[in-house]
Amino acid sequence: MTPASVLVVDDDASMCETLQFGLEPRGFAVRWTTSPAEALQLLEGGDIEAVVTDLNMRGMSGLELCERIVANRPDMPVIVITAFGSLDTAVAAIRAGAYDFITKPLEVEVLVLALERALTHGRLRAEVQRLRDALSEAGTRFDDVVGASPALRRVQEMIDRIADSDASVLITGESGTGKEVVARALHRRGRRKDGPFVAINCAALPETLLESELFGHERGAFTDARAARAGLFVQANGGTLFLDEIGELPLPLQPKLLRALQERAVRPLGGEREVPFDVRLVTATNRDLETAVHDGRFREDLFFRVNVIHVPLPPLRARGGDILLIAQRFVNEYAARSGKAVTGLSPQAADRLLAYAWPGNVRELENCIERAIALAQHDKILPDDLPEKIRDYRRSHVLVASDDPAELVPLEEVERRYILRVLEAVGGNKSQAAQVLGLGRKTLYRKLEEYGEHARGEAE
Repeated sequence: MTPASVLVVDDDASMCETLQFGLEPRGFAVRWTTSPAEALQLLEGGDIEAVVTDLNMRGMSGLELCERIVANRPDMPVIVITAFGSLDTAVAAIRAGAYDFITKPLEVEVLVLALERALTHGRLRAEVQRLRDALSEAGTRFDDVVGASPALRRVQEMIDRIADSDASVLITGESGTGKEVVARALHRRGRRKDGPFVAINCAALPETLLESELFGHERGAFTDARAARAGLFVQANGGTLFLDEIGELPLPLQPKLLRALQERAVRPLGGEREVPFDVRLVTATNRDLETAVHDGRFREDLFFRVNVIHVPLPPLRARGGDILLIAQRFVNEYAARSGKAVTGLSPQAADRLLAYAWPGNVRELENCIERAIALAQHDKILPDDLPEKIRDYRRSHVLVASDDPAELVPLEEVERRYILRVLEAVGGNKSQAAQVLGLGRKTLYRKLEEYGEHARGEAE
């Protein structure tokens, strides 16, 4: 990592050399000058990331220098040092725009900590602003499929490539990753955009009602069927039919769905004739369908029929800065709904969002921001506005080595812990876990059975 560039300003050259000697071994690239006027010239180069200045200097005070720096570079953190510490002086420094105020005698470790905080704060603020600026472009191009990470760009590129195709699409990903959002984006960007988009959750209805919803029924086909009703395949004619949670489709319905897709026609319940349809089928699941096929819970021929094009969605924790981009979109949305003048995230809140693992993905992030907007009392969301589990989150690690001999474990145990940790991180999806681990699926199955964790590792 490139050392952070720090400019030290003090009219005492020996003090500048002392700070340089103390900071450089701790990972900072230090330049120094005894002239405040020269310091302003050096800052025009744009490669300085933070300034440390003495308060009392000849020609220009540290407060005046701080004011001039902040006026031209509001993103530049300035730390003021003085031998005359008082509350009034500290208040004056902060009013001048200083990030921090440190009194002499100076402890280098205190300065290092202040610089690290200042640099982290500045970088997060710059990242929040960059993502906010990118929000409009990303949002208009891909509707609600917002993101600039490599993982999301691959999804966006896939949407562009397949939008006009009639091939069936299977969207996979953890719960809350935005599978229906991608399905709607496919519809809006394709040649069927003027047709209907019809969606149903296959897990939301019992088998008999789901069959009637999908294929329709004739009058009198069952109790309370007082009138004929067209099924969703017919209702979506000329457009897109989205079957969410396809992995939950009951086994008895799977052959009928397969036949409908093969014949491009459905026979309503109680009907004697088939009704043709013209739809593009998009399905989604958070299950590992290949495992379901292996276990006999999903027909293999139906799997091949719905999985012509596979679009895997990355979990939110794998999308880096997209977390802040999506959060800013939700801030805009919920601030407008509630009539609050909240414009974004504080750097500290952004840091908490980036550190959290987001097991609930985008849906959990939306819930978090909606709550934060409701609680916010300032123009920025602060850490105290976030749920406690996000504020206090600490990422867990797999123990690989330790200085304590009592904690050392055999290599097989390290492998077992890591495999189970990866499986947990991908939501139990064995296919994805095998890819991450670089193992064949059969090898992974065998290891899980050896661990006695086969049932725990299931995606359901």
